[in-house]
Amino acid sequence: MFEKFLHTKYVGQKRFSLEGGETTIAALDAIINTAQTNKVQEVVIGMAHRGRLNVLANIMGKTYEQIFTEFEGTSTPDTTMGSGDVKYHLGFSSVVETANGGKMNLKLTPNPSHLEAVDPVVLGFSRSKADVMYDSDYDKILPIIIHGDASIAGQGIVYEILQMSDLKGYYVGGTIHFVINNQIGFTTDFDDARSAFYCTSVAAMVQAPVLHVNGDDAEAVVKASEIATLYRQEFNSDIFIDMVCYRKHGHNEGDEPKFTQPQLYALIDKHLNPREVYTQYLIQNGEPDAKELAKEMEQKFLADLQERLDEVKQHPLPYTYQPPELVWKSLRKATAADFEASPTTAISEEQFNLLFDGLMKWPAEFKPLRKVEKLIQDKIKLFTDESKIDWATGELMAYGSLLADGKDVRMSGQDVKRGTFSHRHAVIYDENTNSGYNRLNHFTNTQQPFRVFNSLLSEYAVLGFEYGYAMANPNALTIWEAQFGDFCNGAQTIVDQFITTAETKWQRMNGMVLLLPHGYEGQGPEHSSARMERFLQMCGELNIVITNITTAANFFHMLRRQLIWNFRKPLINFSPKANLRHVGSYSHKDEFLTGGFREVIDDIFVNDSAEVKKVLFCSGKMYFDLAERQQKENRTDVAIVRLEQIYPLPQKQLDELYKKYSKAIWYWVQEEPLNMGAATFLRMNVKNINFYIISRQASAATATGYSKIHQQEQAQIVDTAFSI
Repeated sequence: MFEKFLHTKYVGQKRFSLEGGETTIAALDAIINTAQTNKVQEVVIGMAHRGRLNVLANIMGKTYEQIFTEFEGTSTPDTTMGSGDVKYHLGFSSVVETANGGKMNLKLTPNPSHLEAVDPVVLGFSRSKADVMYDSDYDKILPIIIHGDASIAGQGIVYEILQMSDLKGYYVGGTIHFVINNQIGFTTDFDDARSAFYCTSVAAMVQAPVLHVNGDDAEAVVKASEIATLYRQEFNSDIFIDMVCYRKHGHNEGDEPKFTQPQLYALIDKHLNPREVYTQYLIQNGEPDAKELAKEMEQKFLADLQERLDEVKQHPLPYTYQPPELVWKSLRKATAADFEASPTTAISEEQFNLLFDGLMKWPAEFKPLRKVEKLIQDKIKLFTDESKIDWATGELMAYGSLLADGKDVRMSGQDVKRGTFSHRHAVIYDENTNSGYNRLNHFTNTQQPFRVFNSLLSEYAVLGFEYGYAMANPNALTIWEAQFGDFCNGAQTIVDQFITTAETKWQRMNGMVLLLPHGYEGQGPEHSSARMERFLQMCGELNIVITNITTAANFFHMLRRQLIWNFRKPLINFSPKANLRHVGSYSHKDEFLTGGFREVIDDIFVNDSAEVKKVLFCSGKMYFDLAERQQKENRTDVAIVRLEQIYPLPQKQLDELYKKYSKAIWYWVQEEPLNMGAATFLRMNVKNINFYIISRQASAATATGYSKIHQQEQAQIVDTAFSI
């Protein structure tokens, strides 16, 4: 009736109606009621557009008034997860009363039009809430993902989340997958949409049961929903409900389905809707007044809806904020002034010693591999002899400092425990027993555990999962590291739809960190570039932070800054590969005990600024190549300035250096081709400074595949920088 009302009042407006699959509402109701009597305290729902408005109104308890306001196109109240996207993308939170008088906390996650992209976000959100709210008791939180038949069969992300379902790092205690099987995609019949016999055939991969049920048989759908919920609670694994139904209208309400499926829609036009089918069933099975009751209910409901539309107030459900949500509410939106200088993120000498000593020891009976033991002894020697910390130690100390402060730290990605480039060794292994020892779990008795997981070989699902994890808990530093930054484009949907835009679209802050190994070392076009230019092109409205850092201490401060800020921003860091062990990246102990992150680092070689005729400003790995030549040739007429944070651009700090080196000509030097890297972004955005660009020539591929050509190109960049 809700659908019919919207159809007559808002003619031609897209709403992706549930008509033909309305029994979904009865199914969700049954799942929630059954779950509540079987330990579940919270349900997290992810779904695409079809039926979303109906779920919001009739399951989540969003007031009809709020939904109508969105149809009128005016602003939405703050109880949605934001207001900058179309109405059928918005999320919602509520606490509803179940059939037996209990309470259930419901979350509907916001989602883009990219079907199934929300799946891993739901799972990450559920895992995070389980960790922070329910002591990792997965029986207390239930993820439900609602799929379409075309998307569950067609989108590879579904395969990825199923491969996650029983992995230690991504386990959520089982997911209920509910398929609204319309037997059609936009205009594509199922025989063109899949090779598999069922749209749910992917479930066989993990031996998940599939209950196939007729959407016109309301009681069978409810029974299947109850069975699925009990199964999930008993066996804590995934289960599917394939509700075979149809779609009353076209893909959206402005679409004419008869253009492509004339026969099918001739049948649908004559077919009773599921509510009418059920009324007929009741009449035929000994409920003589069913017809009158149904008519009476219909008239009352339509009158109620008309009242809501006529602005008679409907009281929103009372909502109690959970502890993580209260933390989100205490944070504020960032302003441009916040990025003029970074906050102090230094630690005390006592904390420093606790963290360093804690990282460098292991139990007496533990026998690490000799190579690993030597690596750690070398770090101790570096500190003992020179009071210096290398990159890996600085990184681990940042995580340790947050854990000791009672914050959560979670890291996942391909091979992150050791690190792709064998630098991290966050977990070390006994050479005799192969048992692992987590080096970050032993600083204090009250600290949080360091949650670190080698991921499945996935970018899309894993980044989505970690984004969801960060979305649920503002006090978690959540990190995804790509094996090589080049592979991040496998997760481009998550980057575009969630990471760079969610604060604008849904008013949802997120402190997610991406570590993308980046740098030209002659390893070819798939192992050089994390596509900095793409991220910079997506920068606007202070939406993300982009860094390319050269020292261990600056990396340490940048990681700590993520949680010390009283707002949250996604961070994309272009991290080193070869330079993880470069002596120039080592930092003195004092740099950890004072100050904070430095957005720009001035030249450390030149003493007299008046002598400087040329300024080379650069970021990341390029600095070391330039500094080596500068010092080798004693070029005190050339200053090298490091841009450690590229966005938000530290314009004031650059302006000060421009004044300092007032007689010099400025050059931006990058190793990426001219059409890549930061060149175009800086040309558009750096004000007050006239500068030239030195780079590789514009190129279709990110880098050459030949090491000799790479060396020639790299040498040419450095030669040009010093001779031009």
